[in-house]
Amino acid sequence: MKDTTVVRPRREPKATRRFVCLGFCGGGAGSYTKWADAMPPGVELAAVCYPGREGRFVEDFAEDWTGLVDDALDAVLSAADIPYVLFGHSMGGWVAFDVTARIEERSGPAPAALVVSSANAPSRGLTPADMFPSQQDSDERLTAWMEEFGLMPEHVLGDPDLREMAVDLMRADIRVRDSFRHRDGAAVSTSLQVLTGACDDVIDPDAREQWRTLARGAFRHTELPGGHFYTPDVWNALPSHITSLHERTPTA
Repeated sequence: MKDTTVVRPRREPKATRRFVCLGFCGGGAGSYTKWADAMPPGVELAAVCYPGREGRFVEDFAEDWTGLVDDALDAVLSAADIPYVLFGHSMGGWVAFDVTARIEERSGPAPAALVVSSANAPSRGLTPADMFPSQQDSDERLTAWMEEFGLMPEHVLGDPDLREMAVDLMRADIRVRDSFRHRDGAAVSTSLQVLTGACDDVIDPDAREQWRTLARGAFRHTELPGGHFYTPDVWNALPSHITSLHERTPTA
């Protein structure tokens, strides 16, 4: 694992399970690092950093969906030396699903469980409801959206150069997201848990059943209070709602 690609805020040498998190549109590994305090005993948090941000700032952004998924796949496999749970929020949920499906297709080390948060089923395709923010949004609107969802810290908001860099990152992710196409037949045998917010207008009313058709194995849907990022209290303690993090790791 490269420290700049797979960020482990608190290393656990005796960990028996790893919680690997994939970022949402405009986000980075830093969006998840505070969850280190919420990990159950024996679980190590690992957040994947996409190219073009944080410790990988000097690298070019992914050009399209395939490029992002290929990069994320390599990162996840590098963290698969112990059993792991793969998590993705919003756009990251589709990345996590695609990565898991590709690993299974190659008979690789699949996650013990896949957890998708605040995402419609990818088989539904990319719709206008999923395309927020959009490529047509002004810099000011993107900045306001990022500030609303905690993606624009005060030190960034107050620095014109950093603010411009954050908006450029968001636009790069939007372009990648908008290039998404679901691969026909893609599904997962890995245990799947889907988390959605009770007040999230982005989520299709039929999302539960749409996701169920993509799960060949165990399936669970959990509805939580709040919108796309739930409530602050729920978001800060989101790992506590992930069933697979609290199950005993099977022994050989």
